[in-house]
Amino acid sequence: MNYENLNAWNLVYSHFDPVALHIFGFSLHWYGIAYVSALLITFYMAKYFVAKNKTQFPINTKTLEIFFIYAEIGVILGARLGYILIYDPNTLYYLSHPWQIFNPFDSQGSFIGIRGMSYHGAIVGFLIASFIFAKIYKSSFLMLLDLIALSVPLGYVFGRIGNFLNQELFGRPIQSGSPLECIGIMVDHTLRYPSQLIEAFLEGIVVFLCLLYIKSKKPFKGILIASYGLLYSLARFVAEYFREPDSQIGVFIFGFSMGQILSIIMITISITILVYAYAYRQR
Repeated sequence: MNYENLNAWNLVYSHFDPVALHIFGFSLHWYGIAYVSALLITFYMAKYFVAKNKTQFPINTKTLEIFFIYAEIGVILGARLGYILIYDPNTLYYLSHPWQIFNPFDSQGSFIGIRGMSYHGAIVGFLIASFIFAKIYKSSFLMLLDLIALSVPLGYVFGRIGNFLNQELFGRPIQSGSPLECIGIMVDHTLRYPSQLIEAFLEGIVVFLCLLYIKSKKPFKGILIASYGLLYSLARFVAEYFREPDSQIGVFIFGFSMGQILSIIMITISITILVYAYAYRQR
């Protein structure tokens, strides 16, 4: 490949700092800003859908705010524990030193933040937290899931943009001579797909638009969360072909990555939820 033909986009990482600013010795990363933005977008999207359709989503603002506290705790715990159990090569160390799981400082005492989150772990944590909330506050579990199914996708876009700005979860190498070289990002002297942005588009924007269409058909309770699970999993399965598999894990049977295997499992769970939701509708 002729590196002289690279454009500014190809070389964006060479002149971009993942750290937005330094405050009192702490580094504020763009990823952190993107994560907070994702949370706020999700919350305000939920408020919007509740205000637009109080019949479908019978929950007041105060209860919604409490629900988000439950959900966020579940997401953070699930995402971190999921990464430790599924992706991190030091799983046994963390299991024997559990206080280190959420330690934001390295061995030299420098603040580095909490690194390593699993989306599928976050889903499990969210489901558990939502179930507990529904039991305590006498809310419909499926209603809460449907509301979040509509609210999360646009917030998820910010999450993947955060991955891109944090220069992590790189894409697979682009074959030399490919017409797609123009969209590639140079990482360690290798031109790679901007897989984080591909995921933001497929798993965020496309999924959101599909869910809006399904919602317009006046679906029964539970179909939105089941559809979200199916749509996200299919989008993630496709996006994984552009994303470099985790080096400590690699690929499995049929060349599937861990993300694709988890997506297949999530498709199965989504179908189960759909069957349950349909049965619930008949009561």
